Amino acid sequence: MITAILVKTLRDRTGAGMMDCKAALEECGGDVERAILILRQRGVVAAQRKATREAREGLVEAYVHLGGRIGVLVEVMCETDFVARNDRFKAFAHDVALQIAASRPRWVGREDVPEEVLGTEREVYRQQAINQGKTGRVVDSIVTGRIEKFIAETCLLEQSFIKDPDRKVKDWLTDLIATIGENVRIGRFVRLEVGEA
Repeated sequence: MITAILVKTLRDRTGAGMMDCKAALEECGGDVERAILILRQRGVVAAQRKATREAREGLVEAYVHLGGRIGVLVEVMCETDFVARNDRFKAFAHDVALQIAASRPRWVGREDVPEEVLGTEREVYRQQAINQGKTGRVVDSIVTGRIEKFIAETCLLEQSFIKDPDRKVKDWLTDLIATIGENVRIGRFVRLEVGEA
């Protein structure tokens, strides 16, 4: 029998909706760990649908590192204040702040990179390839590869996650959305370092 306490335990651990928690627990006979896995598996598809929903709640996470030499403020948004108070959501926001402190992204996602910046980078990479004696499609291939590397280094969502370098930040975000059942997005951030312009 699935008790309200068991449902609450799963909800507290995942942030998923009550009915989703109950259904997952019923499916796996009350095994909380398997229920978490079920919620994650179902959630990846659901996360894509939730991405269009409005996220107006959330929190601003602050992180100060290295004896006050680096500071980060990041806005992480969700749909409800219940999720904003969820420990998993808070941990994600903290990890994002750590990521920003360590990896120095300039933009949240690839769509935030100004076209003039991409144009300048393309031209620099094209000229470098030509100077190396490359021609035709080889130049185009080099430029495309270097632009992707530039985006992976400068866009927060495209960076390798510092706590799991085999995955990108956007993969961790998708997992969080899948688990808690709400749209979550990273809003704005600022990174300050003493002596850095």
